[in-house]
Amino acid sequence: MLRGRDGMSRWPVAARRLAVALAVLAVLLAPSATTLWISTPSGTDLQARVFDLTQRYGIVLLDPEDIPEMLAKAVVATEDERFYQHHGIDSVGLARAVLYDLSNLCLCQGGSTITEQLVKDVYLGGSDRGYNKLADVVLALKVEQVLTKQEIMADYLSEITTGFNRRGVSQAACAYFHAPLQFLSLGQYALLAGVTQAPSLYDPTVDPGAAEHRRSQVLASMQSEGFITPAQARAANAEPILVAGTQQSGTCAAPA
Repeated sequence: MLRGRDGMSRWPVAARRLAVALAVLAVLLAPSATTLWISTPSGTDLQARVFDLTQRYGIVLLDPEDIPEMLAKAVVATEDERFYQHHGIDSVGLARAVLYDLSNLCLCQGGSTITEQLVKDVYLGGSDRGYNKLADVVLALKVEQVLTKQEIMADYLSEITTGFNRRGVSQAACAYFHAPLQFLSLGQYALLAGVTQAPSLYDPTVDPGAAEHRRSQVLASMQSEGFITPAQARAANAEPILVAGTQQSGTCAAPA
């Protein structure tokens, strides 16, 4: 650890103050956390709720085996790089997001995990502001105790918003590429992973340029994580953003 001439750590003052503030906050919130744990749902009904959502929107409910490996890698590299290591909350990512927001005087990075995003949609009406943010954390911890990572990923990709008036990656695959989810290319998986973070912005039917730029960022993240090679990233970046043509009946049916 770097130290100054007075023997004190050279940690930025803001970082030290943040550490103290977080410690105090943890003590103050302990009773509230207990109340939240008791008052929030157990998480055991999450898959039933996701089923109801897919029925309501008329979209495909995916099983874990329906998720292409490369799509899962694209989502993890883009949204939650420690997804398979954490237990619902990524403390490293959250701390990094808080420090970034404080140093830039903004609410730019949320630090939410895939599990948190799923429970936000399913239990909290899509909002994680105020009290809901605390509930989001508790629910994510509960869900991770009853579902596998593969089940969480499948539920998330089944119902997540993927563009203007679209939900679920299967519906997006049909709309953008006229093909079932299982038969897409690397570039197409990267685009699907990227569009979920800001569907109104990255929907390729609305702004192909923004979608292409976002796809490039996803591929760069996948390469950085060691999921793909530079050659694979270059080839995927050269793919067209959308596939022209009309969807033929039956080619986007639910997975067998």
